[in-house]
Amino acid sequence: MSKIKEKIEYICENCGYKTLKWLGRCPSCESWNSFQEDIKINIKKLNNREINTGNLKIYNLHELESTENIRINTTIKEFDRVLGGGLVLGEIVLLTGHPGVGKSTLLLQAADEYSKDNIVYYVAGEESASQIKLRSERLNINSKNLFILQETEINIIENQIRKNKPKIVIIDSIQTVYNSEYDSIPGTITQIRESTLKIIDIAKKENISFFIVGHITKDGKIAGPKLLEHMVDAVLTFEGEENYYYRILRSVKNRFGSTNEIGIFNMNEKGMTEVLNPSEFFLNDRDDKNVGSIIMPTLEGSKIFLVEVQALCTTLLFGLPRRVVQGFDFNRIQIISAILEKILHIELGGLDLYLNVPGGMYVKETAADLAIAISILSSVKNIEISNKIAAIGELGLRGEIRKVSFIDKRLIELEKLGFKGVYLPEGNRNEIDEKKFKIKVIYLRNLNELLERMNKNG
Repeated sequence: MSKIKEKIEYICENCGYKTLKWLGRCPSCESWNSFQEDIKINIKKLNNREINTGNLKIYNLHELESTENIRINTTIKEFDRVLGGGLVLGEIVLLTGHPGVGKSTLLLQAADEYSKDNIVYYVAGEESASQIKLRSERLNINSKNLFILQETEINIIENQIRKNKPKIVIIDSIQTVYNSEYDSIPGTITQIRESTLKIIDIAKKENISFFIVGHITKDGKIAGPKLLEHMVDAVLTFEGEENYYYRILRSVKNRFGSTNEIGIFNMNEKGMTEVLNPSEFFLNDRDDKNVGSIIMPTLEGSKIFLVEVQALCTTLLFGLPRRVVQGFDFNRIQIISAILEKILHIELGGLDLYLNVPGGMYVKETAADLAIAISILSSVKNIEISNKIAAIGELGLRGEIRKVSFIDKRLIELEKLGFKGVYLPEGNRNEIDEKKFKIKVIYLRNLNELLERMNKNG
């Protein structure tokens, strides 16, 4: 076959904008230094190549029989739950996270579990086989069905997989894999795309499941083309702050399960151990009564987590008031602050405001609004709140407290951990069977009722 004729384009990693010349700034999304070289192949110039349609099959949707997804499970319950109940045969999972967060450790432990009944290949592009052996000894892994393939050329990897047909393959990492048919270095858009296309072809035709490790940029985005996230079946992120010893496995995309599922892991000398009761994990070291702090049961995927909402309001000494927010959407905090100022006439303009969710959790749902408002009011007015009181509710711009979903699941989790009372929206009254729960429910219509209750009971 003659040399393939190539055309070079440049693609923005963030938005996919294409140009024939490299640009410092993307005219579409306005991000800097986001263009990467992409090699386009002119298919028409390929010689001695015919499209074979002899094996082409067209299926009638009505006549196809539906089949249940066969899943492979481990004893790591949190890992299986985030995947949607286990790993589906032929599924391709992209796992991303910062360097050193423990991606390879988690997958090596999962590989050990899978290899109890299946042949597993670990394709090592970043570590040598001996380095992986040292890590496996530390993790007490010595499976006879786990094989290390130290190779980065995708065609060689493909030949080995098709020849030996393992059940599960781990690629660590996609940024080190390359296709020698293309004149570009590993990690470029072309190499990542073409290597992933090969992996998809193997997975779907041979019914082999793949885990692909992916790097992320300093901004927390997945390195490489945005197309990579669309090509795979599931995208998991492995998160963890440098000063914390726990890790959060989060499902961002899942064609075979729920998104926004999270699993908590504790990182120690034995590797990753799952935290089966994360609510207790996040609620340690609390006093009997606290100023500027209250508990909120948040929904992550199918699981309820109890998190602490902390607020600190201090007098402004000079300049503009500061708003420092960790664990919440900054714009949502601005809205809640404006509602408190307008409805309750709380002067926040002369205060610095700090909001935090201890433990590094990020709460996205608006059901946390009421807890945020209570913690701010508690800090401003120095009102103590019992550590056995929680709050759930969304705030409207008129100061009304709006109903939230999955209220029974939240109350069950609160009772399980010994909470005595909870602030709830009046709109949820008809959904709750009070005979079913021992916890005291305090219904609220608006912020004025809330402030009255806080001044009375705390």
